[in-house]
Amino acid sequence: MEAYVFEIIGTALLILLGNGIVANALLKDTKGGDTGWVGITIGWAVAVFVGVFVSADVSGAHLNPAVTLGFATAGKFSWALVPGYIIAQFIGAMLGTTLVWLTYKKHYDATEDQGAILASFANTPAIKNPFWNFMTEFIATFAFVLAIFYIAGGSMSDEPISLGSLDALPVALLVLGIGISLGGPTGYAINPARDLGPRIMHALLPIKGKGSSAWWYAWIPVFGPIAGGVVAALVYLWIEMY
Repeated sequence: MEAYVFEIIGTALLILLGNGIVANALLKDTKGGDTGWVGITIGWAVAVFVGVFVSADVSGAHLNPAVTLGFATAGKFSWALVPGYIIAQFIGAMLGTTLVWLTYKKHYDATEDQGAILASFANTPAIKNPFWNFMTEFIATFAFVLAIFYIAGGSMSDEPISLGSLDALPVALLVLGIGISLGGPTGYAINPARDLGPRIMHALLPIKGKGSSAWWYAWIPVFGPIAGGVVAALVYLWIEMY
């Protein structure tokens, strides 16, 4: 139970700080309107650092269904724990993004740009093309999860692996690199809970003039990262055989 609680806390902090930097950059009349893409990627890296550091020594700091499913596929995490971890990650993501909304409530009220409002919750692609949008999320998450295996000290032993607090900085730098290098086409969700949980809250919260939650796109940042994480686990197993 404690592990689930820390998955909720870690994911909530991840989304609070991550979506918080997007809200600061995009919503009307904030003091961070000149933050830009580099600022957003740095903010997300810090968000990952905090979420991982806080939860790592208790839950292993998955904070992401793609990581959980990748570890389980590689035999490094119990399948029995997978549903509870994923539920905890979604609860944390929904809680974190609700805190962002409460923090920026008056700026949401003042913002008329529906795209900017949605962007502070969930992603949409820069160029709409379902196949290539899926491929972007797949490739970015593949790189993310494969690197996580080695940051977490994975080997072909039967012992489970998880992130520790000392891994927080390498993972944050990894996310920074992915954001700067691969984030442009889709906004680099690389995490189903990070996108779908806040998208659900975008639909549910009483946000003035919020517009559509873009459900036409919602499946891509769920299934792209899941596929990327699972394939990364299979490639990791293949590499470790030699």
